[in-house]
Amino acid sequence: MKIAIDAMGGDYAPQVVVEGGKMALDAYPQLSQLILVGDENQINPLVKEHNLPTDRIEIVHTDEMVEMHESGAKMLRKKKKASITLATDLVKKGAADAIVGAGNTGAAVANATIKFRTLPGVSKAAIGSTMPNQFGKCLLMDAGANPDPRPENLVESAIMGAIYMKNIYGIEKPKVGIMSNGEEEEKGTDFTREAHRLMKELVATGKDLPFEYLGNIEGRDIFISDVQVCLTDGFTGNVILKTAEGMAKGISGWIREEYNANIFSKIAGLLSKPVFARLKDRTSHEKVGGSVLLGVNGICVIGHGSSTPFAIQNAIRLAMETVQNQVNPDIIEAMKLLEE
Repeated sequence: MKIAIDAMGGDYAPQVVVEGGKMALDAYPQLSQLILVGDENQINPLVKEHNLPTDRIEIVHTDEMVEMHESGAKMLRKKKKASITLATDLVKKGAADAIVGAGNTGAAVANATIKFRTLPGVSKAAIGSTMPNQFGKCLLMDAGANPDPRPENLVESAIMGAIYMKNIYGIEKPKVGIMSNGEEEEKGTDFTREAHRLMKELVATGKDLPFEYLGNIEGRDIFISDVQVCLTDGFTGNVILKTAEGMAKGISGWIREEYNANIFSKIAGLLSKPVFARLKDRTSHEKVGGSVLLGVNGICVIGHGSSTPFAIQNAIRLAMETVQNQVNPDIIEAMKLLEE
């Protein structure tokens, strides 16, 4: 397995990328080659410092990169040799099996969408972000790739998300719901109501769909209900994702403040430390690794901008699992259900 990685992407690149790459090479013998795309003047000293196996790495040099604050689509035209662009090109021409990047999400989506194109039967790609759920995990579709989709795009996302959850997490018939402001059919916007109508029509055909349709769901259901795929537009999905991240950080900080309030609270904090360690592990985005851009004819995993080496390692693992578990071939086959 060969993975190309944008070595310059992320808040702490290339340091964390090289460290995470080292961890992945140590942990996954099936990772035959890690291709680090970026400034070799910065990468080479880190490769030597962390003792990466030279027979399993390759460095593709470029001194261009897309900064986090830059427009991804615009930079695709201006910076043709940006690290994210060259890494995507490696997958396009078959020199790598997947691309991983923790940098500018817009640039990753734009590159993958334009260079890979969409899979047969898919009109719009969507970012699938795995979130913790009381019953396991819930895939948020779309978390930011397509802010203004058509209702039929949510039907496509239902199939893509269901295949992903089955192939990666072993959920045979994932439960799928459309994000709305109430469970009732009349709730929601024109967009969500039409998407719901299309989903009901598809279910009524009696086809052997790869999911179970629940209807409308609400924001809280992502975390406390037995739902495995939440369908929404990329704008709403990205707001949900960022809100959840902010809330998690806020609550974590508030808990630390309260435990440090006095000596009795500190003792209680020490006693509760194992519980919070398990909670952190259960909700950690670092353990997931990243989000997958579903619907493109190539594997692209997008990590968090503040990814740690552990998160980079897991993003590489996720990219390999997505390839190994035949997610794209199975999506292509399942999308034929919309043609019949």
